[in-house]
Amino acid sequence: QDAPAAIKRKFILPPSADLHYELQARQRGFGLKGEAIVTWRAGDGKYAVSAESRVAVLGTITQDRSSGTVDAFGLAPAEFVEKRMRKDPTTATFDREARVLRFSESKQVYPLKGGEQDRVSITWQLAAVARGAGERFKPGSEWPFFVAGRRDAETWVFKVVKREKVQAGLG
Repeated sequence: QDAPAAIKRKFILPPSADLHYELQARQRGFGLKGEAIVTWRAGDGKYAVSAESRVAVLGTITQDRSSGTVDAFGLAPAEFVEKRMRKDPTTATFDREARVLRFSESKQVYPLKGGEQDRVSITWQLAAVARGAGERFKPGSEWPFFVAGRRDAETWVFKVVKREKVQAGLG
């Protein structure tokens, strides 16, 4: 699958934030509890986001990070690094000068057309597009993005299902 045509959308970047989550999972019959920490920074035409999950017994399970610049399409990743427990890190490199997307884990190459994301940046790009879309971000609307992973990339389509109020720790 090749990268689709670039789509320019209005976007408003979310403010920098540190998010902390409690994790609960069952893995091979064992109950695991831990935490995830997401750090998002944006400013001066650049961004950086990292996400780490860890559990008490096993330690760090995942460490992902994405960094790059902000351009006319929104977030423009330069590098995406994914580290899984007991595995070497993998990298997706968005070579803006050569206009290609490359992977350390495969020979797959995609042309960069604009708007491509990675598995960490996509959450923040979607939030930025939703903030900029206003009433167009409504139930039934669909938002496609070309998203890079460890070895390749594919189109992810986000569909707005409904709007709801969420109760958070601060109210």
